[in-house]
Amino acid sequence: MSLLLCSDLDRTLIPNGAAPESPQARLRFQAFLQSSPVTLAYVTGRDLTLVQEAIRVYDLPHPHFVIADVGASVYDFRVQGAPQRLQGWDAQIGAAWEGRDAQGLIPLLAELMADRPCRLQEPEKQGRYKLSYYLEGELNPEPLLRAVKQRLQGFNLDASLIWSLDEGAGVGLLDILPPGANKSQAIAYLMERQNFSLENTLFAGDSGNDLDVLLSPIKAALVANAHPQVKAEARRRIAEENREETLYFAQGAGPGNGNYSDGILEGVAHFFPEMISEI
Repeated sequence: MSLLLCSDLDRTLIPNGAAPESPQARLRFQAFLQSSPVTLAYVTGRDLTLVQEAIRVYDLPHPHFVIADVGASVYDFRVQGAPQRLQGWDAQIGAAWEGRDAQGLIPLLAELMADRPCRLQEPEKQGRYKLSYYLEGELNPEPLLRAVKQRLQGFNLDASLIWSLDEGAGVGLLDILPPGANKSQAIAYLMERQNFSLENTLFAGDSGNDLDVLLSPIKAALVANAHPQVKAEARRRIAEENREETLYFAQGAGPGNGNYSDGILEGVAHFFPEMISEI
């Protein structure tokens, strides 16, 4: 069986969180990819440049596809030379903003954001259809998310709002994207394009901006080093939606501790034991 394996990068495959990485885990992950029929896709909030930097710095396996900007861009890495941005996905998600790109939303939100502890993220963290803010000390983002929704609706615009927490920096992250531009829908687009189904697709993640996939019908693994708040929210939501069978919580059931790439392998072993004899 061929598997579409979709993995978040930071603090999922990349061991750049506070939790320890299992010895040899990334080597075992590399060995699994080399010995198995896997199409590998990275699914991340990073932009293309930062994805390429991560592949180089952490010596990550070369992916077949990259879903970047929290789902607002999709790239084919199988082509010779520079990765090819999939224009079909751009056209699909961009239609909802009626010709605007993300930068066109900044003046619409300027007054609202000026009254709150928010600031725009760096230019390299913005995307064509992704507008990103830092939320300083924002532990309860719901009032702001509602206010942003209402402000954009006043201009007849809808948006997908994704909040997550950068544990290392101690800051909240808000990404504003067109409706439908999220990790879950981008994976679904890739599945359809590459003829994968729910039966042979697996996602692995760790953070709040992974919840849309973790709570979807797509099989998913939450690595053990995920933030406790994300674990609690995932457990609550899957119980409400009766999706316990599609989400696995890595816990160190194999030779490692379930963190990072060891947790990804543990998820593969849980859902596709025939593909992996020893984790």
